[in-house]
Amino acid sequence: MDVYQALFLGLLQGLTEFLPISSSAHLILTPAFFGWEDQGVGFDLSVHVGTLLAVVLYFRRDVFGIARDGLISVGQRRIVGQGALAWYLVIGTIPAGLAGLALLDMIDNELRGASVIFFTTLVFGLLLGLADWLPKRQRTMDTLNWKDAVIVGIAQAMALVPGTSRSGVTITAGLFLGMTRETASRFSFLLAIPIIVLASAVKLLEVATSDVIVDWNGFLIGGITSFLMAITAIHFFLKWLNKVGMWPYVIYRIVLAGVIYAVLM
Repeated sequence: MDVYQALFLGLLQGLTEFLPISSSAHLILTPAFFGWEDQGVGFDLSVHVGTLLAVVLYFRRDVFGIARDGLISVGQRRIVGQGALAWYLVIGTIPAGLAGLALLDMIDNELRGASVIFFTTLVFGLLLGLADWLPKRQRTMDTLNWKDAVIVGIAQAMALVPGTSRSGVTITAGLFLGMTRETASRFSFLLAIPIIVLASAVKLLEVATSDVIVDWNGFLIGGITSFLMAITAIHFFLKWLNKVGMWPYVIYRIVLAGVIYAVLM
C-alpha cells in the first residue's frame, strides 16, 4: 500500500464511519473501482482505532458520565444518573456481538459482492428517507427504555451486511421509534463505541495470531487520517443535522446504488 492509497482510504473510512452511507461498502468498492489490492487486516485495525478514538474524544463527557454512573449503579444495585443509558448501550451491543460471532465468516465470504451492496445501499437508504419524513419525532434521551435498546441493537446487527451502514440503520430505527434526529444520532454514535471496541479486538487478535506483516507506515497514516476525518464528520453532521436532515445522504445512496449497478453489475 502506497502513501496516497493509505491516505485516501483513511480519509474515506473516517468520513463514512459515522455518516449514514456505509463505510464497509466504500472500503470494499473503492479497491474494486481502482483495481487496488485488499488493504489487509492491519490497515483495517488502524482505521478502526482511529474512528474509535474520534468518537470517544468527541463524546468524552458523555462517555465519562455514562461509565461512571454505570459502575456506581452496579455497585449500589440501583440506577444512578445515566446508569440506565449505560445498560441500554450494553443491551444494544449484544445483538451485533452475537450475530458477528455466528455469521461473520458467511458475511465475509458470501455477502461482500456488488449485488448485495447495491441492494442494501438502495433499500436502507430509502428506509432512512422514509423514517426522516415521518412526523411526530419528539422523544429525547431521557425517554429511552430497554425495548428501544433491543430494537436499535437488532438494527445494528443488520449492519454487519456491507452497504447497510451501522449509523444509517441505527438512526433509521431510532427515527421510526419516534426519537428526534439529535437523539437518534447521539444514541447511534454512543452505541458505536462498544461495537468498534469489539471489532478492533477481533482485528487485533487476527493480527496477533497470524503471519500478517503489518505495513506500519500505512497503519499510522490510516489511523491518523481516519481519526481526523471522523471527528470532523461527527462535528459537522450534528451541527447541520436539523438544517439538512437525512435526505442528502439518501440521495447520495441512491446515486451510489446507480453507479454500482452501472459499473460493477
